[in-house]
Amino acid sequence: IATERLDRVPELATFPFYSWHHALIVPHGHPLLQVEKLTLEQIGEYPIITYHEGFTGRTHIDRAFADAGVMPDIVLSAIDADVIKTYVELDLGVGIVASMAYDPVKDRNLALIPAPHLFPESTTRLAVRRGIYLRSYALAFIEKVCPDLGEANLKALIQNKNGGE
Repeated sequence: IATERLDRVPELATFPFYSWHHALIVPHGHPLLQVEKLTLEQIGEYPIITYHEGFTGRTHIDRAFADAGVMPDIVLSAIDADVIKTYVELDLGVGIVASMAYDPVKDRNLALIPAPHLFPESTTRLAVRRGIYLRSYALAFIEKVCPDLGEANLKALIQNKNGGE
């Protein structure tokens, strides 16, 4: 289960698992909380803490800034949202994380600023190697989390060694 590049590997049968957006996290009282409609230019005025390249949709973040002509000051990067949130709590910058990484109870010292208008939707995908035999519990799991596939279609996609999704 991953967000980055699974659908580009022909040896894998991949299935959309869920979709999500990046969001900003800032300490309470941060000036960006007063902005009505946030822009990448406004975010770019602050040091940024986000995911390491190749993790959790970082390519979408980089592309959004590049398309807007904004050079972000990414001062720290990490592969884990909890690390990013810790750096933001230490007031080292604003964080860009997957929106579902924010927990209002656990992250009570931080505020979430949704930003679906700034960053494209990311899709986390489930993948299995094509042409393999999957045990019934693995098939049941995939059917449970990807109910629109249907059992026959799922088995056909997995058994198709040549791709063709």
